[in-house]
Amino acid sequence: MAMVDLAGLSRATPISESPLTRAALIVVALGFLVVFLLLPLLAVFSEAFRNGAGTWVAALSEPDALAAIRLTLLVAAISVPLNVVFGVAAAWAIAKFEFRGKAFLITLIDLPFSVSPVISGLVYVLLFGAGSALGPWLKAHDIEILFAVPGIVLATIFVTFPFVARELIPLMQEQGTADEEAALSLGANGWQTFWRVTLPNIRWGLLYGVLLCNARAMGEFGAVSVVSGHIRGLTNTMPLHIEILYNEYNFAGAFAVASVLAGLALVTLILKTAIELRYAGQLSAARGH
Repeated sequence: MAMVDLAGLSRATPISESPLTRAALIVVALGFLVVFLLLPLLAVFSEAFRNGAGTWVAALSEPDALAAIRLTLLVAAISVPLNVVFGVAAAWAIAKFEFRGKAFLITLIDLPFSVSPVISGLVYVLLFGAGSALGPWLKAHDIEILFAVPGIVLATIFVTFPFVARELIPLMQEQGTADEEAALSLGANGWQTFWRVTLPNIRWGLLYGVLLCNARAMGEFGAVSVVSGHIRGLTNTMPLHIEILYNEYNFAGAFAVASVLAGLALVTLILKTAIELRYAGQLSAARGH
């Protein structure tokens, strides 16, 4: 019987394509990116500075624009840390323990990916609106949820909470529990094990998830639009302020604020790419061992 080279079969063989096919695929991919990503981005910055830097600065110096920028940063500063706490706790529970309802918990974490942001905002209207069961009680106690910062924060948390957890779950599952068990066997308590073993092992994946979460928090439109009330200077985030300015034909102001939002997205993208490269190296090293 002929011997089968199992090692040879297990090695992946490269897919050989003709130079013409490779060139065509590269051209199609680059063309798609240029048309649907690069050109719109260049158009935003071109329109923002069409009338000069003075007009751009003046548009961003308006009280409503400054309020929208501050609110966007505030919402991100609140929602991202809360999502970090939830994401680490959920990933730790799912990756390190076996329990009944684990699959259901993973499904709930993925829920915002499958539900329209507008629907998620509507859920909070049904929960905290004037016609809801909680509405009269909230009004009697002077507690504002809808059309205020708390409602915007809740809606943002809902649409962004999968990002950190979904980055950490596969990473922590890949790492297993050997390091934590070794630390516990050497006398470390739970907090010491987390801070000195678990957290250093997941730091790049955690930072990667934080960047994705922050980018979505700053750019969220649908859910925030439903619960904000569009009150100028109070409940308009940058995406909502851009829409209002554009609908009023204030193109200079709209593109000026849009350029700031696009700039924040570009910074996030650059950081994401750098961390992704570092994160991939960490994973390769972990798998190599």
